[in-house]
Amino acid sequence: MLENLHQYNIILGSNSPRRKELLAGLNVKFEIKTNDTDETFPDSLPIEEIPSFLALKKSASYTLEKNDLLITADTIVVVDEEIVLGKPRDKENAIQILKMISGRMHKVITGVSIRSLEKQKSFHTITEVYFKELDDEEIEFYLENYRPYDKAGAYGVQEWIGYIGVEKIVGSYYNIMGLPIQKLYKELKNWY
Repeated sequence: MLENLHQYNIILGSNSPRRKELLAGLNVKFEIKTNDTDETFPDSLPIEEIPSFLALKKSASYTLEKNDLLITADTIVVVDEEIVLGKPRDKENAIQILKMISGRMHKVITGVSIRSLEKQKSFHTITEVYFKELDDEEIEFYLENYRPYDKAGAYGVQEWIGYIGVEKIVGSYYNIMGLPIQKLYKELKNWY
């Protein structure tokens, strides 16, 4: 379905196993290359623009060859329209984050950049996630058995905590996993 991309060497600039799984689901050939990128951003940046800013920053750290098509992404979790939750530093921070999202709605925002030598496109997707009230025992069980330290918001929606905790989702489920794959497919389909 993405025949227009056959001339490109598609590169996923991410270590995330979830992004790898989602992109593979589009049935395209790609390779993974990773760069360490400074993930700081200006304090004055509106929250909804942070993930796109970081995806573009990650993209800029790669040198592309003639037929390369690079995809980079960044995901944040937002509570109360102001608190930005990234990946937890340690178990205590993970507990703090999970208690913060417990019993309330938070937003997951993923920014995506697509770049070739000829063109660059970026976009972001917002999903609202409503969690039930999590008790201490549930949080402890999750952290002991799943170790979500590489996930924004300290949880994976596709894991146990998503099964028992997520009451409602408004928007893309796959965005919560770190890549709004339907929107990415649409952008890639229209890539020339």
